[in-house]
Amino acid sequence: MNSFVMGNEAAIRLGCFFGVFLIMALWEIVAPRRPLTQSKKTRWFVNLGLTFLNTGILRLFFSAGAVGAALFAESRGWGLFAQVGLSPWLEVLLSVLLLDFIIYLQHAAFHFLPLLWRLHLMHHTDLDLDVTSGARFHPLEMLLSMGIKYGTVIILGIPALAVLIFEVLLNAVSMFNHANIAIPGFIDRVLRLLIVTPDMHRVHHSVIIREHHSNFGFNLSWWDRILGTYRAQPEEGHQEMTLGLANFRSLNELGILGILAVPFGKRAKSR
Repeated sequence: MNSFVMGNEAAIRLGCFFGVFLIMALWEIVAPRRPLTQSKKTRWFVNLGLTFLNTGILRLFFSAGAVGAALFAESRGWGLFAQVGLSPWLEVLLSVLLLDFIIYLQHAAFHFLPLLWRLHLMHHTDLDLDVTSGARFHPLEMLLSMGIKYGTVIILGIPALAVLIFEVLLNAVSMFNHANIAIPGFIDRVLRLLIVTPDMHRVHHSVIIREHHSNFGFNLSWWDRILGTYRAQPEEGHQEMTLGLANFRSLNELGILGILAVPFGKRAKSR
């Protein structure tokens, strides 16, 4: 199984990424949830440019990736799961759930700890949301996130297959729940009992502070409900709500170089 994971990791991840990206991009054209307020071409240049930049930086500092860390830990018998001796498929299931919970906690921490918020707020400077918004993260946040993921994988002894499944899911649902797609209300209500839907996550990108400090889940919606950070709808409604941050509205400072400098400016302290 490990040889299959290592031999096919790149193909699986790229195939899933481009497949989901194409589906969401077409869905946004056919059935958009909101009219866009900014130039799609400009925003895609910034967001996709960050995708390539972050991918290169992560490969430079973490050449083996999280799957490689899992294989390294497994070869040495490290981690909690290596000591417990559960069935392989139960290990995979529990690992995916635990990784999702860690991502929820990490996301909340990046909102409530001032130093981490400086890095994360760049993600919230997008004045529209679409399939590319899920890639709008500062390189320093991506490096720190990968370090947290490495530590989690090694400490828990998470199997390589579980890491691959989780990373594919995370990329897919990030594109899905940031996408500007219309889903009928009754379907959305059913889906969000299990997963984070675009309408649920859009609340998190509201310019209203109490709204963007809610709905931290990326994949499963359970954690927000259990821990009291769930907010069902935006106060102003999905069509009228304002996205982004109140103190970052000028298009002149939202180019790729401008947003890379956001964490180091004085206004980054503001919520």
